[in-house]
Amino acid sequence: MENQIDRPIENKKEKKAPKENLGKVFIEGIFANNPVFVQTVGMCSVLAISSSLANAIGMGISVIFVVVMSNLVISLLRNFISDEIRIPAFIVIIAGFVTMVQMAIKAYLPALDESLGIFIPLIVVNCLILARAEGFASSHGPVSSIVDGLGQGLGYTLAISLLAFFRELLGAGTLFGMRIIPEAYTIGFLQQPASSFIVLGMLVAAFNAISKKRK
Repeated sequence: MENQIDRPIENKKEKKAPKENLGKVFIEGIFANNPVFVQTVGMCSVLAISSSLANAIGMGISVIFVVVMSNLVISLLRNFISDEIRIPAFIVIIAGFVTMVQMAIKAYLPALDESLGIFIPLIVVNCLILARAEGFASSHGPVSSIVDGLGQGLGYTLAISLLAFFRELLGAGTLFGMRIIPEAYTIGFLQQPASSFIVLGMLVAAFNAISKKRK
């Protein structure tokens, strides 16, 4: 009986967390390994809601909260989640935090909730969050996972906000609803969904050019 009790513990392989340079992990998430400009993940929300800077920042803050908290919980549970069920387990954890965000936005920011619509619930299957859960949090310690989530979330927020800045400013002539450029001088096409592909492509090209120049 004693051997039967001990055997599962002996067979259990604990996932030891490697040591990480936290500063490097944080900076890489924003620049060298930016989720939008480099990894090109989480693109659905980036392309769909980037016509408004307020919407972009709202989505960015939501993603930061979800990726940081899900990374933390998944890291803490990494030695208890079986490899066979890890993806469903990750989705359940992420869905819990997405539900918290959605309820908070509905309660305190109804206008933002109406603007973001279905894209808040779709954070559950955002490739960025699942990628960090599978590729980082499941094999690293809680502190490193929090830093990674924060860096990746800020990198996502920076990218979507930059895209929204140009689309709103040049397309509508406004920022946060305040008139900056006279309507007669705006480019209406930049408020259309198709323009997000063009502007994003230009930003990715500029980001790559700057990165190569620095290297």
